[in-house]
Amino acid sequence: MRKAFTIGFWGVIFLFASVLAYSQRIETINGVRVVHNEKGGKLGNKPGVSIQLIRKIGDVDTTDENLAFNYPSDIAMDSSGNIYVLDSANNRIQKFDPEGKYLATFGRKGQGPGEFYNPDSIDIDANGFFYVLDTYQNRIQTMKAEGAGDRTIKLMDRFLHKLRCLKSGLLAVKGTLLYNSFDDKAKPPKLIKVLDQEGKILRSFAAAVDFGDGITSSLANAFDYVVDKNDNFCLSYAYQNQVEKYAPDGKLLWKADRPLNYASGVLKRGKMERVSSGGMNISSPEMNICSAGIAVDDKSRMWVVTLSRQLRKEEKVQTSSMIVGGVGGISNVSRKTEGNTDLRTTDAYKLEIFDSDGVLLGEIPLTHFVNSIRIIGDNLFLLDQERGVTFYQYKIIEK
Repeated sequence: MRKAFTIGFWGVIFLFASVLAYSQRIETINGVRVVHNEKGGKLGNKPGVSIQLIRKIGDVDTTDENLAFNYPSDIAMDSSGNIYVLDSANNRIQKFDPEGKYLATFGRKGQGPGEFYNPDSIDIDANGFFYVLDTYQNRIQTMKAEGAGDRTIKLMDRFLHKLRCLKSGLLAVKGTLLYNSFDDKAKPPKLIKVLDQEGKILRSFAAAVDFGDGITSSLANAFDYVVDKNDNFCLSYAYQNQVEKYAPDGKLLWKADRPLNYASGVLKRGKMERVSSGGMNISSPEMNICSAGIAVDDKSRMWVVTLSRQLRKEEKVQTSSMIVGGVGGISNVSRKTEGNTDLRTTDAYKLEIFDSDGVLLGEIPLTHFVNSIRIIGDNLFLLDQERGVTFYQYKIIEK
């Protein structure tokens, strides 16, 4: 009888310790709210919302040239529900009606109005104007509804990414993550830049973390961001176990983390060194992927694409880019993906849903690969860029 009591007692202690290890804990550090979420979230696999697959847009195996995308990078939707796919490597925008029927193509390769060169991202402002970030030509193209060129915004900084229009009329972009590895006085760059309509940088915020060397810091600070309906900025980091929210003026409001099934952070440092021939030897750092993107819905909930496990060797692909510079700027960009691109399904990805204060509500498992996410209204788009070359369109269903 005593033995049975002892076993039961230690079982309760173990259970209590497990609950403590994964229970939510909130603290304030340097005036910032920090949320340490419980494993699986507050509501687990019943987060009060679900998703329903509506259709797939694009297919690497299609014979329809209007659906044969080449490294698509972004997607947008207008007030009538028409869908616009930024088909980057084809230098075009493909327009589809709300039912997914192809309607039109606009844009082409070039340097003139309504033309671009491997465009990075697309957004639509409150007045219905299209904004296309043309990173390699260091500009933003604005266009009217059917692709007619409106004006060009020249950018002061190079290698900016992911353009988003703010409700205030300003523009937001991701700053460059390139560090100067050979300058000991170089400061970590700011991750977010806010621009006016002339391309002037009004403010920068969200400082990158210095990991001690340029190549490690550049990769370890890789991130995605989204802007909510109040122009707050939400960030998720690809290799750091962290989600953040900033006010429109750049003030950090909170940070959040959650238990992962794998280690986060730098597992092996990268290395970049000059060689006698004048070139450089570069070895990439090793890190596990914590996030593949973030989006926000109309209820200000954040949806983070993460992994329940790291991809197995047979699931991995690698895309390499070759950028050639010319007298007038970038003269050529080519990409190549290697690995098992025929594989379309996996159980490695899932969606984590956070409330507006950083509390993890729960999770939704996914069945395919994901490179990015975007939410517009009750439409959730997930991009498989490297394998199926497909946008999965889901409907968000409240429960």
